[in-house]
Amino acid sequence: MSNTAGQIIKCRAAVAWEAGKPLVIEEVEVAPPQAGEVRLKILFTSLCHTDVYFWEAKGQTPLFPRIFGHEAGGIVESVGEGVTNLKPGDHALPVFTGECGECPHCKSEESNMCDLLRINTDRGVMLNDNQSRFSIKGQPVHHFVGTSTFSEYTVVHAGCVAKINPDAPLDKVCILSCGICTGLGATVNVAKPKPGSSVAIFGLGAVGLAAAEGARISGASRIIGVDLVSSRFELAKKFGVNEFVNPKEHDKPVQQVIAEMTNGGVDRAVECTGSIQAMISAFECVHDGWGVAVLVGVPSKDDAFKTHPMNFLNERTLKGTFYGNYKPRTDLPNVVEKYMKGELELEKFITHTVPFSEINKAFDYMLKGESIRCIIKMEE
Repeated sequence: MSNTAGQIIKCRAAVAWEAGKPLVIEEVEVAPPQAGEVRLKILFTSLCHTDVYFWEAKGQTPLFPRIFGHEAGGIVESVGEGVTNLKPGDHALPVFTGECGECPHCKSEESNMCDLLRINTDRGVMLNDNQSRFSIKGQPVHHFVGTSTFSEYTVVHAGCVAKINPDAPLDKVCILSCGICTGLGATVNVAKPKPGSSVAIFGLGAVGLAAAEGARISGASRIIGVDLVSSRFELAKKFGVNEFVNPKEHDKPVQQVIAEMTNGGVDRAVECTGSIQAMISAFECVHDGWGVAVLVGVPSKDDAFKTHPMNFLNERTLKGTFYGNYKPRTDLPNVVEKYMKGELELEKFITHTVPFSEINKAFDYMLKGESIRCIIKMEE
């Protein structure tokens, strides 16, 4: 065990004290892991749009003070009672969803939606005892999606920690904790395009670019990017996108435009925007007989999906996915290996790097639309 095992660790964390206000680097106390938990030393973390959304507190229960962050790479510092699959020194990726290994979802080959550890954005405490492991001068600080990686040390449920190859560079593979796997898996695990096929990607943000990368890896020959911002096409070419459609530049529905471009529709479509209209377009632009559309984006709570039932009867398939259908502990190590073998390119997703003391710059880059992923280096 490490020499800090069982003790409170004092370290730096970027704390959000209120919605939309810059994070403040504070000294926090991080309690030791309890049964079934792991304390990680975070070496690199990155900013995802989900962090920004909850930091802005738009439309959900605000919980402050809070330590955000959920894409990260680190090293196990100590483990709580009963944890056998991880040990101090292991290299690991914490994940916002988990794999308990015992529930019907974990035992199913078809699901990754663990009953125990599925994402919960409203919970700000640990499952074990409904308490926070973070405090500042005795005041508890809320966790975020069970990870809270904007801290030099964090405590995570062991089922939400994927042990990975220690040779993998954590400053690259940390981005696999969330958005990249979500888009990549939506294509390779759910849409499953065949070599030589056509794929439409709706939305060319980080998740959409990862979905395009999945289409590139799968050998799709036509990868059509659909986005309302035409300037995104140039960057998307690096991820295999070779055609582009901006719905605003056409006077007919984009599904009709795509059907005309592709002689009846694309073989696969992956929707990564959360716009209900994009979801309907993605489904209606796939070819009858064999077309499959996959929904990734999270819609507004009052949205309803409307399409004519004949679209289904004509043998189009509509699917949804959560975290690219990856089981975190089982599958993430294999995705890391894909990167290590050169099959998956991660460097092109990383547009910026900042030291931990300048974490607010990462928020600025994302709010201005300048970054895909900004890596935050914890040690300065």
